[in-house]
Amino acid sequence: MTPNAASAPSGPSRRSFLASTAVATAAVAGGMPLLAACGASDSGSGGGSSSGKDAKKLLPSYVANNVVTPDIPAKNGSAIGFTAKLDLATLKTSVPKKLGKGGKVTVMSPFWGSPPKQDNAYYRAMNDLIGVDVQWQNQDGNTYDQKLGAVLASSDVPDVVVVPGWNMGGKIPSAIISKFADLGPYLSGDRVKDYPNLAAIPTDAWRRCIFGGKLRGLPQPAPYVTGIVPLYRKDIFDKKGYAVPRSADEFLSLAKEITDAKAKRWACLDMKWTAFQSFGVLSGSEKPLGWNLVDGKLVNRIETQEYLEALEWARKLFAAGVVHPDAMLGKNAPDPGPKFAAGEFLIYPNNISQWWGRTAEQATQNPGFKIWGMDIFGHDGGDPQLWAEQPAGIFAFVNKNASESVIRDVLAVANVTAAPYGTKEYMLTNYGPEGTDYTVKNGVPTKTTQGNNEVLNAYVMVASPAATIAHPDFPEVAKAQVEWQQRMGAFTKKSSFYGQMITEPSRYTNLGNDFEQLEDDITRGRKKISDMQQAVSDWRSKGGDKLRDWYQKLLDDSGSTAS
Repeated sequence: MTPNAASAPSGPSRRSFLASTAVATAAVAGGMPLLAACGASDSGSGGGSSSGKDAKKLLPSYVANNVVTPDIPAKNGSAIGFTAKLDLATLKTSVPKKLGKGGKVTVMSPFWGSPPKQDNAYYRAMNDLIGVDVQWQNQDGNTYDQKLGAVLASSDVPDVVVVPGWNMGGKIPSAIISKFADLGPYLSGDRVKDYPNLAAIPTDAWRRCIFGGKLRGLPQPAPYVTGIVPLYRKDIFDKKGYAVPRSADEFLSLAKEITDAKAKRWACLDMKWTAFQSFGVLSGSEKPLGWNLVDGKLVNRIETQEYLEALEWARKLFAAGVVHPDAMLGKNAPDPGPKFAAGEFLIYPNNISQWWGRTAEQATQNPGFKIWGMDIFGHDGGDPQLWAEQPAGIFAFVNKNASESVIRDVLAVANVTAAPYGTKEYMLTNYGPEGTDYTVKNGVPTKTTQGNNEVLNAYVMVASPAATIAHPDFPEVAKAQVEWQQRMGAFTKKSSFYGQMITEPSRYTNLGNDFEQLEDDITRGRKKISDMQQAVSDWRSKGGDKLRDWYQKLLDDSGSTAS
């Protein structure tokens, strides 16, 4: 059983999903793409990008890790996949000797749930393996932004601070530049070879760690393929003879066929995210917030016809009565799991990790249950046009006042936590000590009660290996997830600012704050498309056009990363 996975809330936002799953499965065991973030190549309120002309000099050399060979290699921006049962006797060693020198390192990190006591079997085993006394300052993940702001504004900053991308608003990027160390002297170029597991982290993830012209962060890599999947009840589709739709019109027709409100059965939840994908709308959940070069001009996603058409299609679903009433509640909607399992609705878009999570959740009590992922369809029945997500989204930073010995101890920690699946270091990081925190039966590791209480959130937050999907309990799901990513990756393009860490000038920080709520009001019939058109016009006059000029200069100075 994959560790620490829990049911996610109804909306597919990265923030709500990560909070609900406790993040602890990293990108590996739960297969979750950890997304989002913003950053800078210069300090102050002027903003900047991580793809300046000197960025290549800062990046660590990439050295593939051949300790373990995946069953499914990465392709088209996908994760790597493992489908074999777990055999502890064949686990490899990726860190043959302790790199830690016995020092003490304090780490502040978001935590969802009840943190264990510092002196527990998992923490002791990890610290012994690494050779570092890691002391955790776990903070409530739901209010982490408040704690983060207060700590970074003070003079009492821990040795390591974890910063998720969704907490990088306001003054946080500037604080990162002023408060945290340059890791370039330890990791840039071939220096990273002292830490082989860090050297195996993909270059795109490292590029996202450049702040203020320095390599400051340790990343959690993610696939660049979209992490939001239209999930559906394949068992019911098969039983009823429903065909998976291949266009927007087919979806609406099918949704009407499925829906019978008197019988308490609806087709779907809010399909807005699938609408954006189907109509080819630029990704807009992380900075640079949907900017791309179109026919020689920078255009924001909200200015495109595709954006309006996607909202109109999502609105039609609500208007047709095929959307479950819970979706009217938006972010306040209850966990969709129970009603999805009961068949009250058959389709909903959410993070790819729920493919496994719902499968495991229902395996015993509902053995006929089968959740699967629909391929994203082009709205007109053709191939979809998808856009790449950012290749890293959670970062760890080291206090700029830390001594060299502390920095090297931190890197020793990261070199262990970034160990690949199939290694002893990975198993300890993600499952804890065998027999105490987990047991293995028929090739499937299962956490004990103690393991569920101890092996949460901690060490995986420092750094992670290349994005990996592995479910020894449901290998067919792991295979399907990776293959879905690879199929969708074939239709995925990288926008002009792909992979760049962007900090917009502070005067534009709140410019687009109201658009998500307006989207939801339109799809639910409370506002009209014309209200969005007016909002876009206001956005342009209040700073959107000037922000476009700022992005254009950034593009002229740094170059495009589009493909």
